[in-house]
Amino acid sequence: MRTDYIIVGGGSSASVMASRLVTAGHRVTIVERGPARARGLRRFYLPMPAAWMKGIGGSPVVEMHVPVPQTHLDGRAPAIGQAAMLGGGSSVNAMVYMRGQAQDYDDWDQMLGQGSGWSHAQMLPHFRGMEHNHRFGAPFHGTDGPLHVSDPGAVADLTQAFLLAAQEHGLPFNPDFNGARQTGVGLMQTTTRNARRCSAVEAFLDPLAADPRLTILTGSTVTRILIEDGRAVGVVLRRDGQDMTFRAEAEVLLAAGSFATPKLLMLSGIGPADHLRAHGLPVVADLAGVGQNLQDHHEVPVVAATRRPMGYFGQDKGWRMLRNGLQYLLFRSGPVASVGVEACAFVDPDGGDRPTLQMYCIPTVYLDGDVIGVRPTHGLTINACLLRPKARGTVRLRSADPWAQPLIDNNYLGDPDDLRLEIAGLRLARDIMAAASLAGLLEKELLPGPEIADDAGLAAHCRRTVKTNWHPVGTARMGHPDDPLAVTDTRLRVLGVAGLRVIDCSAMPRIPSGNTNAPAMALASRAAAIVLGQSG
Repeated sequence: MRTDYIIVGGGSSASVMASRLVTAGHRVTIVERGPARARGLRRFYLPMPAAWMKGIGGSPVVEMHVPVPQTHLDGRAPAIGQAAMLGGGSSVNAMVYMRGQAQDYDDWDQMLGQGSGWSHAQMLPHFRGMEHNHRFGAPFHGTDGPLHVSDPGAVADLTQAFLLAAQEHGLPFNPDFNGARQTGVGLMQTTTRNARRCSAVEAFLDPLAADPRLTILTGSTVTRILIEDGRAVGVVLRRDGQDMTFRAEAEVLLAAGSFATPKLLMLSGIGPADHLRAHGLPVVADLAGVGQNLQDHHEVPVVAATRRPMGYFGQDKGWRMLRNGLQYLLFRSGPVASVGVEACAFVDPDGGDRPTLQMYCIPTVYLDGDVIGVRPTHGLTINACLLRPKARGTVRLRSADPWAQPLIDNNYLGDPDDLRLEIAGLRLARDIMAAASLAGLLEKELLPGPEIADDAGLAAHCRRTVKTNWHPVGTARMGHPDDPLAVTDTRLRVLGVAGLRVIDCSAMPRIPSGNTNAPAMALASRAAAIVLGQSG
């Protein structure tokens, strides 16, 4: 088989890149370790907005990674998953469509050297070009792209109360977090169409299903990049129990995710020389930054019980589940049409103009599995999510075995300012819950508990409950030529190896201030423009 480009990984970034390259006339092979579609009941319910939580947490389509015991969490090691199916995160995530702040991309441009092409003004056409927004249009949104973006299919009573309470607390209502400003409270748009998930597969790959220039190999794991005379010329993969070599006549493009991309680079001899030698691997390119700079959004909860049944607790059980399922199938409405997290607020507790926290409203009791002491019940959870953590983690090889998971250290709360802002988020969540529109609906605070009021107690609560928002980035970052931790240049080319680029979230130098699926696709869109020699 002859191909021009091999894309390692079949997630959101890969889908965008493949679509652009094939449409331009190139032959493309996607190599994805997971299946093309979820199997069994998951194939039926994953497209339903409310069912995304049943597709994560160690299911066959999500691989869970347990990091090293976290120094700043008293040894806790909250797990984080990575999708393992075609479409990647877009096939299993909560479907939130969020771009981040304009300043995020302007910061990239300044960090990379002004004129690098990664400013907000240069990224906005890539966001707009792939978007089919069902509510908003120019100047910030597109309306004829393949990726459908729409308002929540349902809004819970507790969500409505949260919107009012946050405004009573003084936050402005914001109808569009991806518009002129991010600050304020409002409803989040999702990558849905007619109350059904619109994944990157549906948006970018399915339209090419009959195109012979696109080959998709699922159930295939790349174990090594094939490098000859300093150039990436293909990959070695295992498929159906057999090792195979596939060669690319143009380039190899890495889109395996922020854990697997640096792992594959290191297995191929690209990374910190001492670390590679320690595992008996030859050094092809000594790049100290491979596996460094890991960033992830993390969040801490305030949880309160309601005085009466409200929100979504119990709506997926018994006769309620049957009623809600029937309503969804007949009318595409009701609880199943909601992703369950319909609203949030973007704020800076320090009073600045640029939000540092994203406050998610979840109209039920929502906690990770390793948090004990609270029974599920009718309630409200407000999660304070840190948008730009200062702490940095690492991804390292556990061994030279390509089947061994990498060794991950998220370093959650590793910077004192991260903890300070999370504590401020807890206080803000309490203030919103105390506003009139919510106070009369809530019976009592369950976590951290009203008796915990000082910074020391709230810090202990943070260490006990902090969890991932599922947004790891930065482990093979773009960099200025003088950056000792740069892995790629501003055109996403891996330093020291020709014919090899990183096109996923690994390349982001800093984490965007919001959910990362939309930024991943916009990055890939600009990467495609670069590869194709187009402006942008």
